[in-house]
Amino acid sequence: MPDSGPGPTGATPRPVPGLPARAFTMDANRRRELARAFKAGGAHYDAVRPNYPDAALDFMVPATARDAVDVGAGTGIFTAQLLGRGLKVGAVEPSDDMLEVLRTRLPEVAATAGTGEDTGLDESSTDVITYAQAWHWVDPKAASSEAARVLRPCGQLSLVWNQLDVSVSWVHRLARIMHAGDVHRPDFVPPLGPEFHAPESGAWTWEQMLSGEQVIELAKSRSYYLRAGAATRARVEHNLAWYLYDHLGHVPGEPFALPYLTHAWRARLRS
Repeated sequence: MPDSGPGPTGATPRPVPGLPARAFTMDANRRRELARAFKAGGAHYDAVRPNYPDAALDFMVPATARDAVDVGAGTGIFTAQLLGRGLKVGAVEPSDDMLEVLRTRLPEVAATAGTGEDTGLDESSTDVITYAQAWHWVDPKAASSEAARVLRPCGQLSLVWNQLDVSVSWVHRLARIMHAGDVHRPDFVPPLGPEFHAPESGAWTWEQMLSGEQVIELAKSRSYYLRAGAATRARVEHNLAWYLYDHLGHVPGEPFALPYLTHAWRARLRS
């Protein structure tokens, strides 16, 4: 499924009711267990996950930056957008399957196997480090320390999440059926180490045109579905089909607007 691409419609933060933020306090073993869901299926992930609004990149990438490293880069969705800014871009990703897709898609990117806690990159080697949909997979204290090591003086750490805009009531219910665990509460601030100043945030709302079938495929790219057994997967697909077609009245094969909220943070490295 090719991306239809985001179309930002505003830059005003919107309240996000109800759903809990993904815990950043889980231990390393639990984090690794959950992350195993993404060891395979890179091509499917690349096909169904959306891009990020241009306004978010404007916010996340300093105008003076010459290069960037995208950590937890996955299949390179955000990496490609950094390249589009004319930056020299590197990528770090622990999943071999995801890396294979990224390297095929973006051969000009220096893509290496690694984690946020241990990137394997040289000290003081980049202007900005980005995490797109990935900071919740790292130990924030260790990853902050590693980012501080890799960044040049006055460098910047930038984090971003695409999430369903659950301030819209029907999307809120959809997110629950999909088990979209990366929807944050309004007061959410990502934890960073003392190496960085307090983060600044920005938020943007936009819509992506997707068919019901594509929304179901999007649900299949989430960790809850990927870690579930056959019975749970079948139940999720059945509930989504009922909600999208029977309850909301969407016609199979016909696209409709799915509201998104993109939330980003940026933090400068302390001197």
